[in-house]
Amino acid sequence: MSKKPIGTKAKTGEECPESGVWKVVGTPSTTAPIAKGNRMPPYGGNSVTWELIQYA
Repeated sequence: MSKKPIGTKAKTGEECPESGVWKVVGTPSTTAPIAKGNRMPPYGGNSVTWELIQYA
């Protein structure tokens, strides 16, 4: 199984495609460890786009 590349994006509510550290695209931003198969969370009560920045 090949890993998704760093920079892969996923939106709130989608299934996480790769375990690792994800960062919110835009400001304000945050990072969160999210495991593959989990739902991508909202941030600040809003739907956001997350970008994979580091593998777990």
